[in-house]
Amino acid sequence: MSTEPNPAPQPLSRPTAVTAAAAVAGLEALAFIAGGLYVLVSTLTGRPDGVAQSVAGGLTLIVLGLIPLLAARGLLLLRRWSRGPAIIMQIMALPVAWTLIQATGAAVPAGVVLGAAALVALALLLNPATGRALGITPPGGA
Repeated sequence: MSTEPNPAPQPLSRPTAVTAAAAVAGLEALAFIAGGLYVLVSTLTGRPDGVAQSVAGGLTLIVLGLIPLLAARGLLLLRRWSRGPAIIMQIMALPVAWTLIQATGAAVPAGVVLGAAALVALALLLNPATGRALGITPPGGA
């Protein structure tokens, strides 16, 4: 019988690209949730044209914020499934960013930031190191 204690499990190696992609997804989640809370608070403290529509919009933003939040957590834990939702959220962000860029005022810089974040996140998520870390093999790969 051995008197040596069981060695501590080795932490999984997480590439910087995965950590950065998780950070971008987490920031997007926070933006969605903050936007939803803002709409809800504005609805309660102001005079919206349609209370039900405003509440539904705020709750929708909060629920949409859960998708990148879960994806960010999955990426940090190196869960294979997390890359799909993270990629889908970035693809969905691109037309929103384009629409904001076509607007005026504060929407233009917000669109630029959103578009840049989505493109950076896509590059990080499609990085071969990210795929390897998540156990995803390229098509035709062994």
